[in-house]
Amino acid sequence: MTRLLVECTHVFLHPKVNSGIQRVVRNVINQLPDSVQGVECIAVVMLKGKLYRVLQLGALGIPFFDGLMTFGGRLERLAHRFWQLHQRLDERCTSKIARRALYVAYRLTALACFSVPLRLIERVNQYQLPKRCSPLPHQPGDQLVLLDSSWHSDFFPFAEQLKRDGVGIVAVIYDLIPLTHPQFYDARLVQVFNGWFDWITRTADGYMAISATVRDQVREQLQQRLGPANAESLWFDYFHLGSELDLREANATVEPRLTRVFETPEPVFLMVSTIEPRKNHDYLLDAFERAWACGSTARLCIAGHIGWKCDALLARVRNHPQLNQRLFMFNDLSDTSLEHAYSHASALVFPSWVEGFGLPLVEAMQRGLPAMGSDIPIFREIGGEFMAYFDLAEPQRLADLIIAFERTGQFPAARDVAQWQWIGWREASAQLVERTLRNVGQTPAVQERQHANCP
Repeated sequence: MTRLLVECTHVFLHPKVNSGIQRVVRNVINQLPDSVQGVECIAVVMLKGKLYRVLQLGALGIPFFDGLMTFGGRLERLAHRFWQLHQRLDERCTSKIARRALYVAYRLTALACFSVPLRLIERVNQYQLPKRCSPLPHQPGDQLVLLDSSWHSDFFPFAEQLKRDGVGIVAVIYDLIPLTHPQFYDARLVQVFNGWFDWITRTADGYMAISATVRDQVREQLQQRLGPANAESLWFDYFHLGSELDLREANATVEPRLTRVFETPEPVFLMVSTIEPRKNHDYLLDAFERAWACGSTARLCIAGHIGWKCDALLARVRNHPQLNQRLFMFNDLSDTSLEHAYSHASALVFPSWVEGFGLPLVEAMQRGLPAMGSDIPIFREIGGEFMAYFDLAEPQRLADLIIAFERTGQFPAARDVAQWQWIGWREASAQLVERTLRNVGQTPAVQERQHANCP
């Protein structure tokens, strides 16, 4: 019997990280059905050339180990920022001697402050493995679904061996932005992602995207790389993501500074995303500055972890004359606080240049919060007539929407967000399984619940 092996290695090793892909992986795995049409579904990880069944995806709840894991995650993020700093300094160096000295200093510092401590933490964490996973022999006919962010993983040779042993490989594609818009990322990440996509192009038997928009982009890329005839032998499909914030805690308190943002009668526009270039925060600030200049009293609340290539933006926010008056920024909100923001904001604003899905849109609209977004294909796919759209060529377009909504109280979308419907994480997980199995020929088409805008 074919089994569906859904891979979640990175989230298993870093259960405290809660960015977009990690949120997707965690929710899909937690809602994974035991079986579909007689096909067993198993959450798996690949560690040091071996396959394991996941017994517990999250941390064990033992303070020492959980604290060590949290510290390790923070240390990894700090190491990445240190590497980014080295990259920026290296680009500014014109002397070969200076660049060499900078590289040696970087390597020695990284070894002492990051590499050695992280290796020690990894060894200690090995003691948790028997309680969180167990060995799982693979079988010919198994289908391995690479759900997690695998471009920085070290299991490529093992995955290739599984394929030689008769295991099918299915790649979940979140977006192709590092390929199509490399200017938004560090050169090293672009290089790593390109290497991964080259590998997945050679390795995968099928591709499951998180939107119809990305599915079409993946098919086009494969046709260019492999030729139409070879691409025709592969399959391409998509599933949509859910919307629940699964890390909310009943007894957790909302960030006090956040509650004060919503205590005044002025409308609050919420932006939720990592702080990085393609999210287009500069356009957002330009638009609100124009609205404020016209007399708007609207507030802008920016929520999101600090990402990359955002030093100038952060300086602009921190030095802004409206900071903590009409402009607010939060970089480490819990799910409980984020839920409060979604529940009390007047509208979501999302001016991204490009997205693979746009999870905050679904999270907001599912809670009845109307959304304004850039006029890009994926937002049209998700929001349809229930969203208001603006042109990224001119910030005044968004400013006009803000002012009109503030003055009239009428949200400028063709249809009321209260009529909009979407699937939850349980249905999203089932969609992934059912559509994957349908494409590998294991089950007949299953009647699925369609949300309001599903093609």
